[in-house]
Amino acid sequence: MGNVVEHILAVQNQDYVVSESERALLAAYDDLPTLMEHAASLRDSVFHNRISYSRKVFIPLTQLCRDVCHYCTFAHPPLPGQPAYLRPDEVLAIARAGAEAGCKEALFTLGDKPERRYKVAVRELAELGYKTTLEYVAAMAEQVWRETGLLPHINPGIMNADELTMLRRVSVSQGIMLETASERLSQRGGPHYGSPDKRPAVRLETIRLAGELHVPFTTGLLIGIGETRLERIQALLALRDLHRQYGHIQEIIIQNFRAKPATKMALAPEPALDELLWTLAMARVLFGPTMSIQAPPNLSPGTYHTLIDAGLNDWGGVSPVTPDHVNPEARWPHLDELARETEREGKVLVERLSVYPSYIFDAATWLDPQMVTPVLHLCDSDGLARVDSWSPGESVVLPERDLTLITSRQQATAQHVSPDVARIIACAQSGETLTEPEIERLFQVRGDDFAAVCQAADTLRQQVNGDTVSYVVNRNINYTNVCYFRCQFCAFSKGKLSENLRGTPYNLALPEVIRRAQEAWERGGTEVCMQGGIHPEYTGETYLNMCRAIKAVLPAIHIHAFSPLEVWQGAHTLGLSVHDFLQALHEAGLSTLPGTAAEILDDEVRATLCPDKITTEQWLTVMEEAHRVGLRTTATIMYGHIERPVHWARHLLRIKALQAKTGGFTEFVPLPFVHMEAPIFWKGRARKGPTFREAILVHAVARLVLFPHITNIQVSWVKMGEEGVKACLQAGANDLGGTLMNESITRAAGGEFGQELPPSQMEAIIRSIDRIPLQRTTLYRTAPAEQYAASFQAAELQPIVLTPNKRYERTHAEKATLHHSV
Repeated sequence: MGNVVEHILAVQNQDYVVSESERALLAAYDDLPTLMEHAASLRDSVFHNRISYSRKVFIPLTQLCRDVCHYCTFAHPPLPGQPAYLRPDEVLAIARAGAEAGCKEALFTLGDKPERRYKVAVRELAELGYKTTLEYVAAMAEQVWRETGLLPHINPGIMNADELTMLRRVSVSQGIMLETASERLSQRGGPHYGSPDKRPAVRLETIRLAGELHVPFTTGLLIGIGETRLERIQALLALRDLHRQYGHIQEIIIQNFRAKPATKMALAPEPALDELLWTLAMARVLFGPTMSIQAPPNLSPGTYHTLIDAGLNDWGGVSPVTPDHVNPEARWPHLDELARETEREGKVLVERLSVYPSYIFDAATWLDPQMVTPVLHLCDSDGLARVDSWSPGESVVLPERDLTLITSRQQATAQHVSPDVARIIACAQSGETLTEPEIERLFQVRGDDFAAVCQAADTLRQQVNGDTVSYVVNRNINYTNVCYFRCQFCAFSKGKLSENLRGTPYNLALPEVIRRAQEAWERGGTEVCMQGGIHPEYTGETYLNMCRAIKAVLPAIHIHAFSPLEVWQGAHTLGLSVHDFLQALHEAGLSTLPGTAAEILDDEVRATLCPDKITTEQWLTVMEEAHRVGLRTTATIMYGHIERPVHWARHLLRIKALQAKTGGFTEFVPLPFVHMEAPIFWKGRARKGPTFREAILVHAVARLVLFPHITNIQVSWVKMGEEGVKACLQAGANDLGGTLMNESITRAAGGEFGQELPPSQMEAIIRSIDRIPLQRTTLYRTAPAEQYAASFQAAELQPIVLTPNKRYERTHAEKATLHHSV
């Protein structure tokens, strides 16, 4: 490829200063196949097999412009009888049509400051109640996202700091094409002559100000308008210098000139495809593997494969509703066509938002506070777009595409499995401990890679567990919903100590706890699962007394109770070590511990999600001590809120390391975040739970990562629903958990799948996918015959008694104060 280019590739691209002589050598470099090969390799090192696009609606607020670019048909002078600006109702109509078609981006494109040239623009703006076009843009952008939920991306032309700040408050990204760094093209005879806003220095200053103001920004080049390759290199490096300083450029667009009738450049030659490929590849080389490099697919029809080969990773905005008003002669490709052509090249088409993931993950820096919540509600854990309406706990139709990939066993899909994914899967199947980046990679798979992970997990499940699917007949007893911890995800906790506005605080009397346990045994249950809030009046003695009272009446029942948080708090109140308190619980009748309160075992996440809860190390300590005193435990993960796949990876590695040390975990239980009533969701600081693909992957990847140390992967029917359970059972899960009898925690969060799934329904679900049901005990032994028989003849549950805890009820004034704070 040439010594100079090889040297540039060998260093950190953003830090390397390219000399003038090297710029000339780059411009002269013409080994296009080698250049494209390097560009594609750089792209794949970060984006893997993903090619993104944004589903947008195009809103041309005004086509008046004070500039007169010689190639443009978007801008035109005022037309008799036609308004200069779209009216608010017209803007909303376009936006609503886009929202109904599944768009998530509202692209506002307009001419540059037309009020400085046309009196009609001044007059119409005044009639609308605005002094400037940009004030009107800001008002319409805010109206669109508030009314439709679409995220505005604004291409408004040259701006000063105040204008950028004004638009930042109502958009998630902005943009202006640099087009060229050549002042020569603004001179007489050039395409930008008479267009003061196209002077490179002016445009670069706007881009610089955007960086200073932390605006996620889109820019790029328009090639084939008379510039040289060296001038393209100069333009790219000018943008790179600004990005190196501010980090705000989220994508570089390489757009090829298209000659249009009735323009001064109607007969100008269009750039050859090789020129577009060369510029795309050079942009990738100069900006490195992490920058998004984009080319509009409608401007180069039939060239998808070559554009991808040149290092592109994004198709830009594509609208299923509106035309490309800047290039009206070039229709958008149908999204099915775009997906098909992308997949033909071994890539998978993924939808993104108008703001890129890295800026979403650092939203406090890059987004106005009022725009953070709309973004979170539309994104997944990768910072890409949520593409279906599924959320845990909600009874909706499952995504057909994902279901097809999960259930497909056609080996033909293997030809499009990414080599690195295939290698990681093979390592996991051999029992190797994967690295954090390898696990994170598995969590991010889509398309055929997703199918491969699900199939590998299911194969491993069959190898370890056969076709048996187990479940346990148990009863949940949540003895109090009063809690002095303020976990941001919890909708169960009630009363003046909690963040939840609705519901009455209760504290069960011990006779009611015993009654429920007796009723569970009579209905065929072998286990009572007992957990609750951390009541300020509880001590370790409360938990000991509960165990003793139940065992005195039901010596054969299995008590599965008390999260590590309850154990930690109970030990502290009695002045005992965790080890000694666990020993006392064991002697009082405790049989096993649930592995709840884990949430995400990473203190970076816990600092926001549950800041006053036990730390990762404390949770692991409780579990290790439990295993040492002979108490087996489960392990859980609660995911889909504020964390990312890297945190799931860390969580799994910590669970696996402890299991390798103690062997005390009986199963791993993924618990997807149910968002509907969660305080952190009300506050606009969380996603809508995991996507369906993510929920399936957590089960599948857990099977692969935890092998061979944890052999049981459980799926929560109360969160995933019947059809979701079936999908998980075909992607690595082998256990359905408990029948529950009185599920209340997920229901409090808004879950819609009920509070009990009796054995007859459990077994029907299992048999529906040709698996063999097994009613088990908590420790995975076959349930006693008499309890099994009783479970199929269970009487209706008697009404429960919730003993009010009036001391912890809120007053009306307290409720009003909390309501306004949320």
